Order: sequence, then C-alpha cells, then structure tokens
Amino acid sequence: MADANRIFKVEIITPDRVFFTGEADFIEFTTEVGEIGVYKEHIPLTTVLAPGVVSIHNSGETKIAAVHAGFAEILGDKVTLLAEIAEWPDEIDLGRAEAAKERAEERIRSHAAEVDIKRAEFALRKALIRIDVKEAR
Repeated sequence: MADANRIFKVEIITPDRVFFTGEADFIEFTTEVGEIGVYKEHIPLTTVLAPGVVSIHNSGETKIAAVHAGFAEILGDKVTLLAEIAEWPDEIDLGRAEAAKERAEERIRSHAAEVDIKRAEFALRKALIRIDVKEAR
C-alpha cells in the first residue's frame, strides 16, 4: 500500500467526458517539450500536452491510457489533464489504428504538394501511440 502522504488526486477530462478521477502516487505523461513524471508536491506548472501515453501509478498498480493533445495543470496535491481525446486500451480498435498509421505513412512518403506534412506526422504519432497502448495491455 502506498504511503498516504505520497498520494495526490488525478483528473483526466475530455470535451465529452470525465475520463478518469482517482488517486496516484506517481503519474507520467508527454508534454510538448518531452516526458514528465510527477510526484506529490511537484512545483506548480501548466504545460501543453503532446500525444502520448499516460501512466497512472498507485500502490504498485499502473493504469495506462492514450492521450492526444491538450493541457496539464500540476498543483501540489492534484494533476489535471485536459485532453482532446483520452482512450483506455480496451477502447482502441487496433485494426483502425494500424490503418491510420498506414495512411499517414503513405501521405508522408508521397511528397505531394497538397499534403500537409505536419498534419500527417501528427496523425502518424497518434496512430503509433494507440498501437503502443493497445499492445501494452
């Protein structure tokens, strides 16, 4: 059992639902400038979320989810992620994610003038994260 003094609240909220509300003794997620790990009493921080895997650790158990862009607010006793999309592994359709990966890779390879490379790279990253989360289950 985790030391109660190390526990903090975690909320992950998307536009269509409260994805997760619970407690953690450690949380990891990806920001625009890299990965971050947070324990209780982390310095206050607001940052931009990048597509990535969120790992919520509590009492030796870990829950993972895919989160696709948004904002994170870190306070001493609470971490809030406001995400565009958040998905548990069982909500991810692996076939659909693999098809999205193939489409994005093809768009990047095509070098066509009308292809928005940044958008294709973002789609590829989201697909790869979904695949990673689904396969890590």
